[in-house]
Amino acid sequence: MRHLARAGLPAQPFPGCPPAYAAGLHGDWEAAAGLWRVIGDPYETALEPAESGDPDTLGEALSTFETLGAAPAAARARDRLKAAGARVPRGQRATTRANPAGLTARQLAVLGLLREGMTNAEIAARLVLSVRTVDHHVSAVLGKLGVRTRRDAAAEARRLGIGA
Repeated sequence: MRHLARAGLPAQPFPGCPPAYAAGLHGDWEAAAGLWRVIGDPYETALEPAESGDPDTLGEALSTFETLGAAPAAARARDRLKAAGARVPRGQRATTRANPAGLTARQLAVLGLLREGMTNAEIAARLVLSVRTVDHHVSAVLGKLGVRTRRDAAAEARRLGIGA
């Protein structure tokens, strides 16, 4: 049903509809993305914010799609960024491509502060970002590192030798 709604067709949650799909069908992409993040599905996690229309959020979704090699979803995110009048990134920078986990410079900064034990609110204050933007960066970091927790992200970063 969620895919029907993404295609612009009418769709409603049904009794027993999985919560992540139901949240998306109700238009709550943030809750849906959070549920997909818990499940551990980075593609579905990125699909939800791609529906937001917010340029920063669309940019994060685009980054995830590029990392996953999801070219059609990345193209759609680029189209939505253009429609929103936002700058459309050409693709990953050389530094991002060189990073073992494909982390951007901003995601590396967030990872460094995660490793210090900071909360999202503290990271937002330090980097002069909204908490919501930091939430997306943290989600992207966890997804790219293939982990579910901040502690696991720090351990994986140490293992890969990144975000020191």
